[in-house]
Amino acid sequence: MTLHPEIATFIAGLPTPPEGPLDPVAMRAADEAHVAPLEERLPLHAVDDVTAKTTSGEVPVRIYTPVEADSHGVLVYFHGGAFFLGSLETHDHVARSLAKETGLKVISVGYRLAPEAAYPAGLDDCYAVVRWAAEESESLAWDGTTLAIAGDSSGGTFVAAIAAKAQDDGFQRITHQILYYPSLDLDFDIDRYASLRENAVGYGMETAGLKPFNAFYTDGGADPADPLASPIKRADLTGLPPALIVTAEHDPLRDEGELYGQRLREAGVAATVSRYEGAVHGFVQHFSWIPEYQGVFAQTRDFLSRR
Repeated sequence: MTLHPEIATFIAGLPTPPEGPLDPVAMRAADEAHVAPLEERLPLHAVDDVTAKTTSGEVPVRIYTPVEADSHGVLVYFHGGAFFLGSLETHDHVARSLAKETGLKVISVGYRLAPEAAYPAGLDDCYAVVRWAAEESESLAWDGTTLAIAGDSSGGTFVAAIAAKAQDDGFQRITHQILYYPSLDLDFDIDRYASLRENAVGYGMETAGLKPFNAFYTDGGADPADPLASPIKRADLTGLPPALIVTAEHDPLRDEGELYGQRLREAGVAATVSRYEGAVHGFVQHFSWIPEYQGVFAQTRDFLSRR
């Protein structure tokens, strides 16, 4: 399928990236400038900014309660941004949509970013918040059933890594993992996956940009050969939580996400892989308002309803 016309129009209007090295501070400021004002955001019963006191230190989180109830299932969400971009604000609308559609209490994690915080700081923060959520079940009014983890792009990296790390640690409380167009292989050899060539140019995120965008993470100690940095390199996937993997047709990362789903199924894990035609990397964050893509949150709800 060709690129969705609304997305094609948006991409055609993108400015030429500035030359020279990436500037994390300026790029973060540009992202924050596009955040919708509070009065325009999806209303929920409660949205609370909290400091989670965890084994990784004090981690800012934003807790979204969709409706008033005695208890809720919980979904812990990790935003994307190539490990150096993104925040509670830039992905606030995604967390709100997840809470409203799934009916779960969503905990969005404001983890430490590269390059200021070297690997594995961000990963440690996210994992610690998952453990904190289970330990704080009374104060969070967790109903003790669903404890899902979800993330987009590099947040999907964290989802896969944390699911594996939790299994290795004997922490068996995670019930579901949800990965939106995940980055699962930080070895960016262009011949590793066909989608790296098929979608190399013209779809917003380009293959040539993957290595420099992720350099803040890899230069800070994330080894592309380490399964915690490149989860697709984990040899044994048996026993991991059921997975929903959402990919985009015109995404350089499409094939690694789909291969990961295949490997999960081969390992006996219930894994659903869903490719959104005409979509690009980042569509859940940037284009979920398009009717063809609004269903991603309903699909997430339906997946979470299965035990």
